Amino acid sequence: MATRTDAPTRREQILKEAARLFAERGFHGVGVDEIGAAVGISGPGLYRHFAGKDAMLAELLVGISESLLTGAKRRLSEAEAAGVAPEAVLDSLIEGHIDFALDDRPLITLHDRELDRLRDADRKLVRQLQRQYVELWVGAVRRLYPGLTEPAARSAVHSVFGLLNSTPHLTRPGSLPDRAGTAELLHRMARGAFAAAAES
Repeated sequence: MATRTDAPTRREQILKEAARLFAERGFHGVGVDEIGAAVGISGPGLYRHFAGKDAMLAELLVGISESLLTGAKRRLSEAEAAGVAPEAVLDSLIEGHIDFALDDRPLITLHDRELDRLRDADRKLVRQLQRQYVELWVGAVRRLYPGLTEPAARSAVHSVFGLLNSTPHLTRPGSLPDRAGTAELLHRMARGAFAAAAES
């Protein structure tokens, strides 16, 4: 999503606008006609790409969970191949999550508000992917802070996710000032939270 540099496909355009509209108005507050209008096609034309709004919501929430997990695995694999220090590995994970938190803020809102609307199978898949993502972080945190117990590391990871995923509340959507400065601040706060957990 946020990492793409080529032009988005029509399907990706639809998903992006659906996420924005769902986050702004709620899932039931948006019709297919509005989503279609946002990307310049008729509402019924959306059905050539998706079975309906439920399918869009599932692809958005499952998709971002898959994307975060895949990105974290890639970062860890690259770090292992390069033989970088544990501190740099954790920094890389934090940077990846900050990119998501700053560039895909509607998806954070959508997850918080609409996850329970998914079919059971899709909701379970999201939770499974999220657990795997958390465990990658727990391993990276414990390699940097070996004295931190696994439960304490897991609690610290969830706390840092809460911090990083607070970005929808920073400003109005689309008006976040000084992205680089915000990313740097979030990074320092995340590292500080892990260091504090290790000292407690």
